[in-house]
Amino acid sequence: MNRVVVVGASAGGLSAAEALRRAGHEGTITLVGDEPQTPYDRPPLSKQLLGGDWEPDRLALRSGPDLDALALELRLGVPATALDPAARSVTLADGVRLEYDALVVATGVRARRLPGTDGVAGVHTLRTLQDALALRARLRAGRRLVVVGGGFLGTEVAAVARGLGVEVTLVEPAPVPLAPAIGEQAGRFLTRLHQENGVRVRVETAVGEVLSAEGAVTGVRLTDASVLPADEVLVAIGCVPNTEWLADSGLTVRDGLFCDEYCGAAPGVYGVGDVARWYNPLFGTDMRVEHRTNASEQAMAVARTLVGPGERRPFAPVPYFWSDQYGTRFQAYGHLRGHDEARVLDSDFAGRRLLVAYRTGDRIAGVLAAGVAPRPLRALRALVAARTPWEAALADPNAG
Repeated sequence: MNRVVVVGASAGGLSAAEALRRAGHEGTITLVGDEPQTPYDRPPLSKQLLGGDWEPDRLALRSGPDLDALALELRLGVPATALDPAARSVTLADGVRLEYDALVVATGVRARRLPGTDGVAGVHTLRTLQDALALRARLRAGRRLVVVGGGFLGTEVAAVARGLGVEVTLVEPAPVPLAPAIGEQAGRFLTRLHQENGVRVRVETAVGEVLSAEGAVTGVRLTDASVLPADEVLVAIGCVPNTEWLADSGLTVRDGLFCDEYCGAAPGVYGVGDVARWYNPLFGTDMRVEHRTNASEQAMAVARTLVGPGERRPFAPVPYFWSDQYGTRFQAYGHLRGHDEARVLDSDFAGRRLLVAYRTGDRIAGVLAAGVAPRPLRALRALVAARTPWEAALADPNAG
C-alpha cells in the first residue's frame, strides 16, 4: 500500500492521516476537503465560537508546522464528485482523478434545511465555520431567535443565545425535546433548565411556514396556526450524510456509507466519522455516530487495519458524547437511541445533577450524567462495555 486518499478534511480525516504516519506509513497521503480551510474542530462552533469566547484561529486542529510534518498532499476547497472502486480512483470537482491503493471516506454530514427558505436572510443552519460566524454576527441583546429543532445542537445554540441576551423560542414537534434520543426524564430535565434560563419552549408543534418580507425573515408560522415573530431562525432539524458523490460507485449507501465491523465498505474503501454507518458488534447493531470522539477513534482503528492487517479487529467502541449548557456538562456513554427503558438513578435539579441508565433488551446499553462524580460514571461505562445484564448492572454498588 503506497497511495492513500482521504476524502474529507475533517477531524476524522485528519486523525486517519496522523494515525497512518504514526503507524509507519511512508507513502503518499492526499487529503481532500470541500472547504478551503485546513481541518478545524466543529464542536466549539455552537459553543465557544458562537458565544464570542473564541475566534476562528483557535479552531484549527493542527498548526501549520504540524500539518507540514505529516507531508500531506492537500486538495482543499475542491469536493470529490465520483468514485470508481474498480479503477480505484476518485474524481474531484476540478476534473482531477486521484488513484489510490486505499481510500478513507470521511465526508461527514451537512445540515438539513427547511424547504422554501433558500435565499431568505436571517434563516441559518450551523455546520461550518462560515455558518457559525454568520449567525454570531446577528446575535445580540434584544434580538428574537427561533430555534427549530430541540436536539443537542438546537439546545446548545439556545443556551449560548440566552447568554448573549437574545430572546429565544425553541420549537420541537415531540412532546419532550430530546426524548427520542435520551428518554423523557432526561429530556424534561434539560427542558426545565432552558425554561429557567428564559427560553420559551413550544412542543408538539412544527414549522408550517417561514414568514419573510423583502427577502428577510420576519417570523415563523407554526402548524397550530400561531406566529412567532423572529429576527433570526436557526434550523436544527438534523443532518444528511454527504454520500451523493458515491451514487454511481456501487457501494451501499443507507443513511450513510454502510460498512462492516472493520469499517470496510468495499475492498480498499473504509468509512470514518459522521458519514459512516458501521456494524458495532458490541451492541449487535449498525449505527452512525455524529460525535467528535467517535470520528477520531474510528480513524485510528482504520489506520491500524491499513498498516497492520494482521492485527485487524472489529471496531466495537462504547460511543461517547458531551454537551455544555448553562455551565452544566452532560455526558453520555453507550448506544442510547432506541432504548427500551431509561431509569433515573439520581436526580437533583437544584444541584444540576442527573444520572440515567438505559436498557436495550436485557442489557445495560448506556448512561447519561450531569453533575455526577467521575467514579460512578466510569463504573457504569465499564458495565456498558461488558454488556452487563440489566438487573446485575443496577445491583452494582458503584452504579449510582
